[in-house]
Amino acid sequence: MKRYSFKVNGKQYDVNVNSVEGGVADVTVNGTSYRVELGGETGSAPAAVPETATAQARAATAKSPDAPSAGSQKVTAPLPGVIIEVSVKEGQAVKAGEKVAVLEAMKMENEIAAPVSGTVTAIHVSKGDSVLEGDPVVTLA
Repeated sequence: MKRYSFKVNGKQYDVNVNSVEGGVADVTVNGTSYRVELGGETGSAPAAVPETATAQARAATAKSPDAPSAGSQKVTAPLPGVIIEVSVKEGQAVKAGEKVAVLEAMKMENEIAAPVSGTVTAIHVSKGDSVLEGDPVVTLA
């Protein structure tokens, strides 16, 4: 079993890779188990550096192309699950409390609501996407 510790957007994730069999990994993220389908590598491997140093360097230098600008607010997933509906479009005005997406978790549907009124400037998920707690769903300005 391999253990990794990641910090993404200020949130700590402890990841244990329990096993990998035929393109499917059994992982535990912050105590929750997932079966993850693996795809092919998308980039070249980094130089030989300890895994923790590599993860820290990536986290420190990673900048999301859709990073929020000043005055914007990301609406995040309240718990791990699967997005089953995206209820808004980019450019749409929403009111505080209005549904922006629906998340299925533990066989229950959970509405994700806008915490503030604003305009949708970015949508970070699509129907069928798996998300972790704290992952961005939409950005409002």
